[in-house]
Amino acid sequence: MEKGLVHIYYGKGKGKTSLSLGIALRAWGWGKRIIVFQFLKPKDSPSGELKAMERWGRDFKIIRFEQKHPLFDKKIKKEKLKENMKRAFRRVKQVVKEGKYDLVILDEILNAIETGLISAKEVIELIRKKPPSLELVLTGRPWIKELKGYADYISEIKEIKHPFQKGIKARKGIEF
Repeated sequence: MEKGLVHIYYGKGKGKTSLSLGIALRAWGWGKRIIVFQFLKPKDSPSGELKAMERWGRDFKIIRFEQKHPLFDKKIKKEKLKENMKRAFRRVKQVVKEGKYDLVILDEILNAIETGLISAKEVIELIRKKPPSLELVLTGRPWIKELKGYADYISEIKEIKHPFQKGIKARKGIEF
């Protein structure tokens, strides 16, 4: 049984979700079972990764949760979002505890920590209690310094240039 490591991919540049899904694709190709939890990306938001999962099937799942973040939708109440994120994180802990997956990706979890929806302490506890062979990937824009001592890989994704700066909107199949 291989030792599962912990990855953190953070920063303001494009590519954290793409990078984590690249890891997932590689793992899936070797017969690994993968689950991706996308925090702050609502179920009703279209994306290429969700469409791909419809085709790939049972060993590769993406789970999205109920609500958008107040940054993206002013009608969302932070208290309700926090309640939903707590429920979502309980699900993550249960899935990790069950040990059915080889790779678990917590996409945008760092944003959820920074905004106080989930605590760094809870994530550290998850890392400490994960099965020894589980590979765990955390992504998001902010750097959460409390996690540094628990990660085996840490990469910062920096934006140098982006089409948004020229007014080019997100494109289907590239940004989502």
